[in-house]
Amino acid sequence: MKIYTVCLVTALLALTGCSKITMLRTEEMKAVGTDVQTGVQQGLDSAVLKLSVQNDSLRAAMDSLKAQLDASALVQKRMMAEITMLSRRMGDESERNDSRQEEIIYRLDMLLGKSDKILAKKVVVSGAPAAPISMDSLEREAEKLVEAEAMFNTARSDYHRGEYKLAYAGFKQVYEQMKTGELGENSLYWMALCLIDANQVEKAKKVFTSLADAFPEGQKVCTTMFKLAAIYSAEGNIDMQKQYLQKILNSKTCSTSGEFEQAAEILQEILEQETQAGPKTADPSSGPEASAPATDAQPAAENAAPAQ
Repeated sequence: MKIYTVCLVTALLALTGCSKITMLRTEEMKAVGTDVQTGVQQGLDSAVLKLSVQNDSLRAAMDSLKAQLDASALVQKRMMAEITMLSRRMGDESERNDSRQEEIIYRLDMLLGKSDKILAKKVVVSGAPAAPISMDSLEREAEKLVEAEAMFNTARSDYHRGEYKLAYAGFKQVYEQMKTGELGENSLYWMALCLIDANQVEKAKKVFTSLADAFPEGQKVCTTMFKLAAIYSAEGNIDMQKQYLQKILNSKTCSTSGEFEQAAEILQEILEQETQAGPKTADPSSGPEASAPATDAQPAAENAAPAQ
């Protein structure tokens, strides 16, 4: 019995010791696990912090790069604007140089041509030699033509730049200086274009009409009458439109022009429409006599300046 009791006590003591050892090991393992978890968490926190710092640094670098790109784009736009301005200036300067060269060549041709005519006109009239033509007079005439052409080219450049009032003044000056010839006709034509672009159609009609009357066989007469027909068509004045279309068809000068075919087609369409609509009562107040514009070229050219 005693032996059994001793064995039982010994077994209990052994179990108690084992249990304590197990508890100690479990606590040690928990402590180790906590230390590992804490270390891992600290490592993760450190890595996240480093990544955050790197991300902020990268974002700052991207912002700086974006600012540089924006600044570069702005500089590029400014450079393009400056290049465009320089290109325009170079174009204007080139045009001026070309005009100047044309003036010089034209003046030389005029002087050479006049010199040949002077030599050819040394003919004896009534037993006495003809009085020689003054070279100074020829030079003045040539200079007058060169100056008029230079003013015309300048006015045309002003027109293409949209400076219609300035261009009109230039063309008007050329017309007043030349009156006749190709420059006189062209200056009147461009004066009318300036008035149209300045929305002064009534004044443009007067100048166009003056041109058609003053230069019935000129280079611009067909285009001028066609433009008058178009203006009256836009105003609803069919009688005046037909009148100018018929003038184009009756003009020998316009018989080979593009305006001739267009005038024939438009007039045919108008006549067909009138035939389909039937006869209408004539209105004396709307006839050609009542609405015909002034035909005095000089007043039309002097009083038709575009408004500012």
